[in-house]
Amino acid sequence: MTEETTDSSEPAVVVDDAAEAAEPPAKPRRRLALLVSVAAVVLVADVITKVLAVRMLTPGQPVPIIGNTVTWTLVRNSGAAFSMATGYTWVLTLIASSVVLGIIWMSRRLVSPWWAVGLGMILGGALGNLVDRFFRAPGHLQGHVVDFLSIGWWPVFNVADPAVVGGAMLLVGLSVFGFDFDSVGRQKADQP
Repeated sequence: MTEETTDSSEPAVVVDDAAEAAEPPAKPRRRLALLVSVAAVVLVADVITKVLAVRMLTPGQPVPIIGNTVTWTLVRNSGAAFSMATGYTWVLTLIASSVVLGIIWMSRRLVSPWWAVGLGMILGGALGNLVDRFFRAPGHLQGHVVDFLSIGWWPVFNVADPAVVGGAMLLVGLSVFGFDFDSVGRQKADQP
């Protein structure tokens, strides 16, 4: 549908609704900025809390926060999130590096703000743990991740772990309910 607008001082302008509908409704750069901002917040929070934990806590000596249920407990984790897959440090490093590269590749077409938040959480958490893998003892690609928060029976964790898990849960939820990373709203079923 087209409509003409006239003004006595300006020439007629033709507006084509089909051309407007073809333009993407959101700027991918704004979504990329959101993704990077969320990732930066998670990464900075993770690194700062790990530095503080290493400086202030003694390994193997829990510091109670809420009785013995919630404690600060310094642990060096060679495994994945929540102390899983210990002994596979170099494999986990390669997987985390692949996740980071995958998020960077996806970010080129990122339109959804919620996907930007979820991917930013995963990116920040993955980078936070990769910093430990690359720069902490016992060496490059095999460094042990610093974990410091213990809640009851749950394995000891750090800021990066719930960010990665929470971001992944957000992305799964978005996918289940039909929200794609390269679209703003919910996808509708294909018409036959």
